[in-house]
Amino acid sequence: MPEMDMDAALRDLGVGDDLLDAKTRAQLDNDGFAPLHGILSPPQVEAFGARLAELSVIEGSRAGAEVHQEAGTDRLSDLVNKDPMFDVCFTHPKVLAAIRHVLGEFRLSSLNSRAALPGQGHQGLHTDWGVLRAGEGYQVCNSIWLLDDFTAQNGATRVVPDSHRKRGVAPADELGGDPTATHPDEIQLIAPAGTVVVFNSHLWHGGTRNDTDRPRRAMHSYFARRDVPQQLDQAEYLRVRTRDRLSPAARYVLGV
Repeated sequence: MPEMDMDAALRDLGVGDDLLDAKTRAQLDNDGFAPLHGILSPPQVEAFGARLAELSVIEGSRAGAEVHQEAGTDRLSDLVNKDPMFDVCFTHPKVLAAIRHVLGEFRLSSLNSRAALPGQGHQGLHTDWGVLRAGEGYQVCNSIWLLDDFTAQNGATRVVPDSHRKRGVAPADELGGDPTATHPDEIQLIAPAGTVVVFNSHLWHGGTRNDTDRPRRAMHSYFARRDVPQQLDQAEYLRVRTRDRLSPAARYVLGV
C-alpha cells in the first residue's frame, strides 16, 4: 500500500475541489471566516449536547484540564478519545475542504468544547497564534460547531473581518491596550445550531457575554499546519481503541 499523504487522506475522506463554492472561498480569503450551514442535523445537535453533558458530569472538576479550563464556562478537551460520534469533527469533507483552502497541509491540533454560562463568557479579542510577521503565512485554522443558535444575546463569537491579514499588530494595539473592549469593526457570528463556522485563527475573535439563562454550547475543531506543534499531542493521548477504529486517512488527519 502506498504511503499516506495529505492528498490521499483527503481523497479517501471524500474531500474534493467541488465542495466549496466561489463565495465560500472568497469569504475565507477576504473576511477570514465562512459559515457552512446545515453540517449537523437537529438529531446530531441534540446527541452531541447530551453526550457533552454526560462527560461534564463524569469529569467534574477535571473537565477540560487536558488543554484549558476557563472561569465562567464549561469546557471539555480531548474529545477525539471520548466517543466515536466526535470523529465527524475532524473528518467531515466540507469542513476539511475549507481548512485545506486556508492552510494547505494540516493536521488536527485539538478537539474541545466550550459552553459560555449565563452571565459569563466574554473574552478579549485574540488570535490563536500571536502576531504574524510580515511575509509569514497562516499557521492555524479553527472551526466552531454550533450546538445552540448563536444570537446577539447568548454570547456569540465576535470577529473583526479582514483582521487575519494584519501583520505586526495585536488587538490590544488598536483598543488602547484593552482587548476586552469593543472594536469598531467587530461583528457577531449569528447562525443557527448545526452550522459550522470555519475561521482563519489569525482572525481577531473572542466570545461575548451570555445574557440568557442557558449555556451557549459549541465544539471547536482546531487545526494547524503539519509542521506546527499541536495544542494537544494527539499521538501522546491517542488510546488504542481510538486508533483501532479510525481509518488510515483519519489517523493521518490526526497526525498519528
